Amino acid sequence: MYQIMKVRELSIILLMIVYFVFVGSINSQFTDIDSIILIVNGSVILLVMAIGQSFVLLTSNIDVSVGSILGLSAAVCGTLLASGANLGVVVFSVICIGAVIGFVNGIGVSYLKIPAIIMTLGMLGVVRGLMLLYTKGMWIENIPNYYKKIARMEMLGVPYPVWIGAFLVFISYLFLSKTKFGRYFYAVGDNTDGAQLVGLPVNFVKVLAFMLSGISASIAALIFVMNIGFVSNQTGSGIELQVIAAAVLGGVALTGGVGSVAGAGLGAIFFTVINSSLVFMKIPAYWNSAISGLLLIVIVVGDSRFQKYLNERSSKNPKNSLEETEREKQTKAIT
Repeated sequence: MYQIMKVRELSIILLMIVYFVFVGSINSQFTDIDSIILIVNGSVILLVMAIGQSFVLLTSNIDVSVGSILGLSAAVCGTLLASGANLGVVVFSVICIGAVIGFVNGIGVSYLKIPAIIMTLGMLGVVRGLMLLYTKGMWIENIPNYYKKIARMEMLGVPYPVWIGAFLVFISYLFLSKTKFGRYFYAVGDNTDGAQLVGLPVNFVKVLAFMLSGISASIAALIFVMNIGFVSNQTGSGIELQVIAAAVLGGVALTGGVGSVAGAGLGAIFFTVINSSLVFMKIPAYWNSAISGLLLIVIVVGDSRFQKYLNERSSKNPKNSLEETEREKQTKAIT
């Protein structure tokens, strides 16, 4: 039982169910299937960005430039679509923007040895400035209807953006958990010096992590333009903190080497659930930031204490030796 509850994703799901029951007891509309689909659909942008951020956090780094990457990517997406560009060209161009900015971040952190928080904070300002220069501070409108309609298309009653998010979680999960190279991200974050000693391509892994983070922000921008239908000059401002909070809420450790993209995805959904629940509880909008922040702290602290309790109980269990054996197998698989 303790081993099952130690699976981070299960504890997040349990917490989410408890929260749903609590808010549902106040307003039953919160637990309607339509409301749940609406909330999940509203979490897709955060979910996609949390996936990319997880790669960076797993390597014991952080990327706070993703909000600006989303903003610039959305601006380019909007202007290309408004000018009548081919959809394939739009998607390729936007994803290239995220990849290039992520590459610059990765080079700065890995080879120039600039602390990740400094490098990405600088790029946050640089990219935001580029966005304002590109758009001249204007909003981008006149997005073609065919593109906005994609957000309303459904498969099995679920909107397309939700399927895109689920597909990215699935692919990323398989990559990190089922491939040898995917385990390098955990090894680099868990012990960078040790990873270098056994010959892992530490710098390459870090650069790739930042590129994936940038690409995920660009994909989120494509979904953003699809959902919203216009691009303001403040698009993406402040969302980087929500992305990091969602990943941490989902169990991805800031110290690196621990967590999963599935957990980060659940964290993004839970984060959106918390924000949406305040509307259903008819709490005035100006309370949203304070209450959602307080709930986030309570949930993360409560969950960490719960995991600590389970670890202490587990250490008294003789089956713990089996866990060590599994760790040894994983280490051998990496090396």
